[in-house]
Amino acid sequence: MKFEINAQKRTVQGSGASRRLRRASKVPAIVYGGAAAPQAIELDHNTILLSLKKEAFHSSVLTLNIDGTAEAVLLRDAQVHPYKAQVLHVDFQRVDPNQPIHQKVPLHFINADVAPGVKLSGGSVSHVMNEIDVACLPKDLPEFIEVDLKDLAAGQSIHVSQLALPAGVKAVVHGDDGVVALIQAKKGAAASEGESA
Repeated sequence: MKFEINAQKRTVQGSGASRRLRRASKVPAIVYGGAAAPQAIELDHNTILLSLKKEAFHSSVLTLNIDGTAEAVLLRDAQVHPYKAQVLHVDFQRVDPNQPIHQKVPLHFINADVAPGVKLSGGSVSHVMNEIDVACLPKDLPEFIEVDLKDLAAGQSIHVSQLALPAGVKAVVHGDDGVVALIQAKKGAAASEGESA
């Protein structure tokens, strides 16, 4: 999915200027990274609010048009009001098409209903991770990674090393080979089997 965001350079900074921007339905933001200096910008509030609700927006290389000049960026942070539907500030990082990037990518779990541990044993799927840190070139960044649970029996788990990653994409693992999901056996199933023996 391709995302394009229009922005304007911001000349006046400070908390007072940011409050005035927010009252005018704009969001203060910053673009940093790469060879260029950090650039303060402003975005249309409703456009960025709707974009932030899309899962793929958080794990895609975005096109940021600043006063007509396009830059490839990643969303790095978005500050949202604790209870109002209001975006307070957004951080973008420039990306170089030839330099690998690190990004968190969501996991999409499929075939849980046909997994033997669920269908035959009545177990339940426990998602230990909902996203994974990957390293790749910007052009190879996937919107999400599928986790196929179709072969898992009760008590079995799937680890990061078992994920089918797209070409050019590597999982960034800190420490051991983490568990992504597991199927927990139905409570009481082992006990009732023992009684009937």
